[in-house]
Amino acid sequence: MSLFRRRPKLPAGLRPELEADERVLAWASVDEGAAVVVTNRGLWLPGQGRLGWHDIHKAAWSGRELRVVPAEVAEVRESYAVLVDAPPVSFLLLEPGEVPDQVRARVTRSVAYTAHHPLPQGGVRVVGRRVSGVDGLSWAVRYDSGTPVDSEPVIKVTDELVTQAQNALAPPP
Repeated sequence: MSLFRRRPKLPAGLRPELEADERVLAWASVDEGAAVVVTNRGLWLPGQGRLGWHDIHKAAWSGRELRVVPAEVAEVRESYAVLVDAPPVSFLLLEPGEVPDQVRARVTRSVAYTAHHPLPQGGVRVVGRRVSGVDGLSWAVRYDSGTPVDSEPVIKVTDELVTQAQNALAPPP
């Protein structure tokens, strides 16, 4: 018995097409012929390609099941995107290894700024996220359910909130 157990290497048939500077950090089988693969750039999901860490709204680990809620762009505005939840995806991981810890750590690390703001009707979360391989932050908002997202006053206040956040994190001149 070895003191240093190493997880078996990801089989070549399960290895996604990685970018030149992308490396596998952890993986877990979901069934024969498919695996969830964690890289420095994102989370590879069977049959769905890679989700960048900044593209994941929520990730939860039940102890057996990894549930991921991707972000979907509903609208692109001048300096930010309006995001909504895409349909969640779940994978049963009987031998998860480091996958749940890596997912949690990397999604959390991608968030550089987050603040929720109440609006006269509803609310909005402003988020600045790090995108692997890209300088600067990617800015987005996510409105609370019931917020009139197309209302001119809501758009104006949202623009101001995003600008304030961007200015707060801008490097000094």
